[in-house]
Amino acid sequence: MRFLNHLPRLVRWILGTLCLFLFAMTLYRLFFFVHYNDTNERFNGSVFLLGLRYDARVLSIMGLIMMLLSVIPVFHPFKNQSTQKWWSFFIGLLVLIFLFFYGADFYHYDYLKQRLNYSVLNYTEDAGISSKMMWETYPIIRITLFFLLALFLFVRWHHRFIKRVSANVKSIQKSKLNTFSHIILITVLVGFIFGRVGQYPLRWSDAFVFSDNFKANATLNPFQSFFSSMDFTKKSFDIKKVKTAYPEIANYLGVTNPDTTNLNYERLISFSDSTSTKPNIVLVICESFSAYKSSMFGNKLNPTPYFNSMCNNGVFFERCFTPAFGTARGVWATVTGIPDVTLAKTSSRNPSAVDQHSIINDFNAHNKLYFLGGSATWANIRGLLSNNIDNLRIYEEDDFQSSKVDVWGISDKNLFLQANKVLASQSKPFFAIIQTADNHRPYTIPEEDLNEFNKVNYSSDTLKKYGFDNNEQLNAFRYTDFNFKKFIEAAKKEKYFTNTIFVFVGDHGLRGDAGNLFPKSFSKQGILAEHVPLLFYSPTLLKPKKVRAVCSQLDILPSIATLAKQSYSNTAFGRNLFDTTNVQQRYAFIADPDIPSIGLVSDEFYYVRNLKTKSKQFVSVVNNNPVLSNPINDSIKNNMSRLTESLYETAQYLLLNNKKRKQ
Repeated sequence: MRFLNHLPRLVRWILGTLCLFLFAMTLYRLFFFVHYNDTNERFNGSVFLLGLRYDARVLSIMGLIMMLLSVIPVFHPFKNQSTQKWWSFFIGLLVLIFLFFYGADFYHYDYLKQRLNYSVLNYTEDAGISSKMMWETYPIIRITLFFLLALFLFVRWHHRFIKRVSANVKSIQKSKLNTFSHIILITVLVGFIFGRVGQYPLRWSDAFVFSDNFKANATLNPFQSFFSSMDFTKKSFDIKKVKTAYPEIANYLGVTNPDTTNLNYERLISFSDSTSTKPNIVLVICESFSAYKSSMFGNKLNPTPYFNSMCNNGVFFERCFTPAFGTARGVWATVTGIPDVTLAKTSSRNPSAVDQHSIINDFNAHNKLYFLGGSATWANIRGLLSNNIDNLRIYEEDDFQSSKVDVWGISDKNLFLQANKVLASQSKPFFAIIQTADNHRPYTIPEEDLNEFNKVNYSSDTLKKYGFDNNEQLNAFRYTDFNFKKFIEAAKKEKYFTNTIFVFVGDHGLRGDAGNLFPKSFSKQGILAEHVPLLFYSPTLLKPKKVRAVCSQLDILPSIATLAKQSYSNTAFGRNLFDTTNVQQRYAFIADPDIPSIGLVSDEFYYVRNLKTKSKQFVSVVNNNPVLSNPINDSIKNNMSRLTESLYETAQYLLLNNKKRKQ
C-alpha cells in the first residue's frame, strides 16, 4: 500500500476509483450466483475469474475515458482544484448508469432467465403496459430508494477520496516518471480491453465454454451481454407472419402433431434399440469446397481426383446447397438445422441465439468431439458448440503438437492425422466433427508437404476458364484433396474405420463463373456461392449411389441419425435424405446476406427475391432457356415464392425459439 502512495496522483485516483467499481461488480456477481442458483451449483472459481476479466474490460474503458479527459488541463483533477467537483458529478453519473444497467439486468434475468440484452428495448414499444407490469411485479419504490442511497454513498466516498489523493505530497513529482507511469497504465487498460493474450480478443461466447447456461450467465456482466447484442436491433420475426406460414411449413416438414398456437415443429423419429455397435460418425466441414471447382462436376483441371474416387464409392449428392454464404453460417446451419438469415452479423455472434437444440445431442451413447486447426473463438463459434452439444471435447490449435502455419492454425493435413489418432483411441462410439481451413486465403501449403505435394502452374486464361483466380487458389484446392487422401488412408489402418460413416460437405461454395460446367443461372444468380459437394462415405456400410435431386446442408444431421438408426428429435428444417417413402418435392432454401436475397432451389428452378429492391427472378437450373410464362410454370413460381417467404419467416423465428431440450 505504501507503493500506491508514491504513484502519481492521477494514476492513484483512477486505480482507486476503478477498484471500488470492481469490488461492487464482484459483489453483484456473487449475489447473482447465490440468488439465482436454482440447481445448487457449487461455487466455481473459473466462473468468477472469467467474470473478473469481463468486468475489467468495462472498467478499463472507463479508466481510459478518465485518463483522456484528464489530458485536457481544464479537466485535470489535480491541476485545477475546482474540477474535482465536476469529476464527482461525472463519477456520480457513471454510478447511476451502472446502477441502471445492473438493476435492469437483475430483473431482466428474473423475468426471462437471460442476461440483459438489446431486445429489452422492444418493451419500450409498449411502454405503458411494460411500466405497469414492472410496477405490479417489483418493489419499484424500494429499488429507487436503494439506488439513491447507493449513489449518495458512492459520490460521497469519491469526493473524500479525490481530496485525500490531492493532499498526498509523496506522489511522484518528476515529469518523466509521471509520463512513464501514465504510459504503463494506458497499456494495462488496453490489455484488459482486449481481454486475453492471443490472436482473438475476449468475447461473450467464451462464457459458454462451461457448457452450462447458468454458469455462463453468471460469468457475463450486463454491459457485455447488452452491447454484444446491439447488432441485432431489428425485430427478427413477425409472429403473425410466422403463424400464417405455419400450416404450410408443418406440412412441408412433416410435423406429426401440428399446433398453430404453440408453433410445434418437432418430429420424433424412433428406432428400436439394437444390440449391435452403433456406427461412428465423422462429419468433415470443408472450407470453401465449391462444387464447380472440383473434379466431380467435370472441371478439366481435375483438382480433386481422390475425392472424386470416394464419391464413386459412396452416396454422393450432386445438388447440395448451403443456406447461406460464409463459414460461420455454414457451421451454424449444419449443427442446428436452421438457416442463418440474419443480415448484420452471423447468429453465432448473437447472445440471444446461442441456445440451440441440435440432433447431435440425441447421440447419447457417443463421445462428441470437434477438431479445428485454429481457435474456436473465431466468429464466437465456441459459444454455439460448447453451449449446445453436451460433453463436447473441442480440440483446437493449442491442443495439437503441430506448429501453426498461418492465421488459421495448424495445417489441415496435421489436423486430420492428429484427429485420426484421437479417434483411434476412443473406447466408445463417437460423433466427431472436423473443420478444415487451408482452402482459404492465404492459401498456405506447408514446406513439409512440398516434397510429396506437387504444385501446378497454369496460365491465367486457363485458370479463369475453369473457375480459379490464380495458381495459389488452385493449389490450395488441390491440397485439400491431398489432405482427404492422407486422412482416409490413415483411417483405413485403424479399427474404427469399418464401422464409421464419413460425411463430407462444403461449409459454402464460392462465387465466380462456372463457364459451361453449369447452366448460366449458377453463375449469374450467384448460387455457386452455395453449391457444394455432399458425400456419405462408408465402404462397409453404404452402397455407392449418385443422387441428382436437390438437397440442403440442413438435411445432414437427420440423415446421419437415420443411417445410424439413432432415435432423434428434429425441431428444425432438415429432412432425412434417405427417406424413400417421402415423394414430396425437396427444396434448398438460400438466404444470401451479401446481396441480400432469399430464394429457393428445386430440381428444375431457382426463385429469388432481393430483400432491398424487392425484385424477383425465376430461372432454370437445368439449362439456359428462359422460363416461359404459362399456367404450369406460373403455378410453380407462385408456390416457390410462397414457400420461400414462409421458410424465411420461420427461420427468423426459430433462430430465437429453438432452445435445447432439458435432458
